[in-house]
Amino acid sequence: MILDLFELQGRVAIVTGCNTGLGQGMARALAQAGADIVGINVTEPTETAEQVRSLGRQFLDLRANLGRIDGIEGLVQQALGLAGHVDILVNNAGIIRREDALSFSEKDWDDVIDINLKSVFFFSQAVARQFIAQKTGGKIINVGSMLSFQGGVRVPSYTASKSGVMGITRLMANEWAVHGINVNAIAPGYMATDNTAALRADEGRNSSILERIPAGRWGTADDLAGPVVFLASGASDYVNGYTVAVDGGWLAR
Repeated sequence: MILDLFELQGRVAIVTGCNTGLGQGMARALAQAGADIVGINVTEPTETAEQVRSLGRQFLDLRANLGRIDGIEGLVQQALGLAGHVDILVNNAGIIRREDALSFSEKDWDDVIDINLKSVFFFSQAVARQFIAQKTGGKIINVGSMLSFQGGVRVPSYTASKSGVMGITRLMANEWAVHGINVNAIAPGYMATDNTAALRADEGRNSSILERIPAGRWGTADDLAGPVVFLASGASDYVNGYTVAVDGGWLAR
C-alpha cells in the first residue's frame, strides 16, 4: 500500500534546533509517522519532548552549541545510544542577524555562517559516515529558505548561508547517492516563527508580504509536516539533491 512508504516505525531521527517553531513541528511530524527523536538544542526542549513522548515515541535530549563543530562526532555517538542506529538527520538549527550590508560586522557574518552552513555540512558528513558504516543508507534533510533563491534585504550572512545550503545539498546528493543516501532540503516561505516576529509586527512589511503570497497567510510549522515526512521516508527514495519550496506560492508569484 502506498501509505506504507511513508511509515517511519523503528527509525531514529536527529533533529537540530527543535525546541520551538519549525524544528518542533518537524520533530512532532516525524514522531507521528513512527520515528524516535534525538533533539539537539542549546536549551531544554521540554515541550517538544512532551509532544514526542505523548505519541509513544522515545525522545533523547542532547545539548550543543552548533556554532562549534568539534562536538558533532560525539553527538552522533550519543544518538546511537537510543537504538544503536541513526536513519534520518534534519539540519534545522539556524540564526539570523539583520543589518545593512554597508554596516554588517564580521562577527555577525561568522556567527550565522558557522551555524547555518558550516554545521550543516559537518553534521551531514558525520551522519553520512554513520549511514555508510551501518550499510543502511539514510535521509538527510537540510533547511533552506526563500533566500536560497532570492537576495533579500539587510540579511547578507543569512542569504549567503541559505544559498549555500541549497548548493551543498546538491553536492552531497551527488557524492552520496551511491551509498543509498538521499540529501534534500526544504525551503520554508514566510513562516510565523520567532525569526519573523519583527516583520509581522511591522504593519507595512506584514501587509506587503501577505499581498505577495498567493495563499494569503503566513506559513506554520504544520505546513512542513508532510514535506519532512515525505523526504524522510521511502516515498522519496528517488528524490535527491532537490530543494522543496514550502511557501504558499511565493516563488511562483
